[in-house]
Amino acid sequence: MDRLDNTVRPYAWGSTTAIPTLLGTEPTGEPQAEMWMGAHPGAPSRTDRGTLADVVAADPEKELGPASVARFGPRLPFLLKLLAAGAPLSLQVHPDLTQAKQGYEDEERRGVPLDAPHRNYKDANHKPELICALTEFDGLCGFRAPVETAGLLDGLGVDSLKPYADLLRAHPEDAALREALTAILTADPEEMSRTVAETAAACERLGGAYAPYAGIAHHYPGDPGVLAALLLNHVRLQPGEALYLGAGIPHAYLTGLGVEIMANSDNVLRCGLTPKHVDVPELLRIVRFEPGDPGVLRPEASPDGEEVYDTPIDEFRLSRHVLAEGTAPRDLTRHAPQILLCTAGSVRAGEHDLTPGRSVFVPAGEKAEVSGTGTVFRATVRV
Repeated sequence: MDRLDNTVRPYAWGSTTAIPTLLGTEPTGEPQAEMWMGAHPGAPSRTDRGTLADVVAADPEKELGPASVARFGPRLPFLLKLLAAGAPLSLQVHPDLTQAKQGYEDEERRGVPLDAPHRNYKDANHKPELICALTEFDGLCGFRAPVETAGLLDGLGVDSLKPYADLLRAHPEDAALREALTAILTADPEEMSRTVAETAAACERLGGAYAPYAGIAHHYPGDPGVLAALLLNHVRLQPGEALYLGAGIPHAYLTGLGVEIMANSDNVLRCGLTPKHVDVPELLRIVRFEPGDPGVLRPEASPDGEEVYDTPIDEFRLSRHVLAEGTAPRDLTRHAPQILLCTAGSVRAGEHDLTPGRSVFVPAGEKAEVSGTGTVFRATVRV
């Protein structure tokens, strides 16, 4: 079992206080957006044996187990993060596995450099993800029913929104959503900037259901992503609640601290709320234009006390153990790789004492026993 030393990424949207507060360290005044735990080449965790990427590469079957290597290849299939949003992240979608492979191969064939700002596909993998709230957590997830969104736009009293409301009342719903999003992302920039400004002022004045979108517009004045965001469901998670985000589902995190787990990929297509590249044709190919409920997840408890967040994919499995005073030690040994992350209290994992924000990597088959008083999140794979 290896104690992990993890990198904190200073993205501009990050909270300046949430991660330091959890870790019990002094804020630096700079944003601290994400703490990465895993073997992603962008910021692999460090161990006494070298980086976790190097440890895995040296003996994949020993570290990951034969079943994981056979299923997912010789690399850790997931990336675990602490995510602390102090401002909205970009509105985005992720491709499915077939789309990712096709997109990656196409850009490789065309010679698009991996670090090019207009590159869409950094790898050939999909990126399903799960976010579990540690604090109250606001986000956008999936399309609202288009007729409901049309009514929301009407309520703002902004004349330039009427064409979008009319598009949203068309049938069928998937075509209505496609037409509305396309119109938003291809509108004249000057006209869009004026519309966003009027919309932001109306959202600020009316508050209530419009308040989250006023906050978004404050951070991204004039950005067409503000109108795209109005097409989506606003979700407020309470601590312990989660969202699963599959391929093609538009989403954005707004504020809050959470534990995030995803397939080991960096493929993102952006819809707005960003100064980065927005590839409208490719985005429209990837987005699933399906309205629906965001589907807030709550953990399902098993007899041994493990609380599992059930998802339909195999590259990751997230659960938590809440250890009360006097709880007997729990055996978490598994024939698959694991990362154990403490988020509350004081927990002992093997020979390591974990306080909030501290984590360990457990190689496949290695004895893993946890005890103490606190909360441990367990990241592993389904094999």
